[in-house]
Amino acid sequence: MVRARKYVVKRQFQGVPKQEDFEITTEELPAIKNGEILVKTEWVSVDPYQRAYNARYPTPYDQFGFQLAVVQDSKNPKFPVGSKVVSHKGWRDYTVIDPNSAPTPMDKAYRMPDLKGLPESLSIGAVGMPGATAYFGLLELCKPRPGETVVVTGAAGAVGSIVGQIAKIKGCKVIGFAGSDDKVAWLETELGFDKAFNYKTVDAASALKAAAPNGVDCYFDNVGGELSSTIINQMNTYGRVAVCGSISAYNEDPSRVPKASILQPALVGKELKIEGFLVPRWADRWPEAFADLVKWISSGQMKVQEHVTEGFDNIFKAFVGMLAGENVGKAVVKV
Repeated sequence: MVRARKYVVKRQFQGVPKQEDFEITTEELPAIKNGEILVKTEWVSVDPYQRAYNARYPTPYDQFGFQLAVVQDSKNPKFPVGSKVVSHKGWRDYTVIDPNSAPTPMDKAYRMPDLKGLPESLSIGAVGMPGATAYFGLLELCKPRPGETVVVTGAAGAVGSIVGQIAKIKGCKVIGFAGSDDKVAWLETELGFDKAFNYKTVDAASALKAAAPNGVDCYFDNVGGELSSTIINQMNTYGRVAVCGSISAYNEDPSRVPKASILQPALVGKELKIEGFLVPRWADRWPEAFADLVKWISSGQMKVQEHVTEGFDNIFKAFVGMLAGENVGKAVVKV
C-alpha cells in the first residue's frame, strides 16, 4: 500500500492565496487495476490559471495542475515501469492514473515528449501546456506575418516569453511588457525582443507609440486591464488579439473587478479581431507544437529559463511567488 501526500484546497481564495487556504493531507492509494499505472511525481507546475480557476470548484478539492512523474507500477502496456508521464493530477507525490479515462482534454495523461536530451522539467513548461498555449494562441489566432509588429504582455512569464520568441522566429518585430527592469533587460538582451518596457514605470501609451510608430498588428494578452486597453487602442486595421488571461485581476475581489477604458471605438474603427481561447481546444495537436518547440530550443533559436523551487513542502511558496511575479520564465517545483 502506497501512502500519498497531496495539497487540498480547504476554502476559496480571498485576494492573494494564503497558506491556511491549503492543507497537506495523506491518503492510502488502492492497488492498481488493469489499464492503470502508479506514478511518483518528480516535477510540479505552478501556473496563473490555478488561481483563476479556484472559484470554479466547490471546496475542499485536490489542487490540480500539471506534473511530470515516473511510472512505479503498471498494468498498462503503453506506460511501462520507468517511463515518464505528464498528467494534470496536481500537487501530490504519488498518484494512480487510468490513462484511458480523461473527463476533459486537459486531464489526459500522456508519455513525456521526446525532448532530444533537453531537461525533463521542460515537459511541464516550454514543451508542455504553457508552450502549447503560446504556440497555438499566437499562430492559430494572431497568425503573425513577417514584418508585422507583435506585442505581448506578461512577456517574461512562462507563456509570454515563448510567444515573443516564436514571433521573432516568424520574422516579426516584437515588443514586450513586463513587471521589472531585470525582466526588461532579460527580454531584450537574452531573448531578442526588439523592445521591452516595465509597465510599472513607463507611460505605456507614449512608450508604445515610440516603439511602434506604425502601430500594432498582433497582440497576445496575458494580463487584461488598462494596459490591454492602451495596446488595443494603438492597433492597426484588421489587427488580431489573442486573449490568454487577465492575471492583473486574478487576486481582486470579483465584486469589484478593476475597470478599463472601453474598446469598442478601436474594435469597430480598426475592424479588429479579438478572440479568447483555452489551449485544450488543440489538445490533439499538442505533439505538433512540442516537435517545433524542441527543434527551436535545441537549435538555439529559442531560449528557455526556469525558476526552480525545491521540495514538496514549498509548492505553495512557489505558487504565490509566481503570482507576485517573482519568476523569470517558467515556475516549477522539483519534488
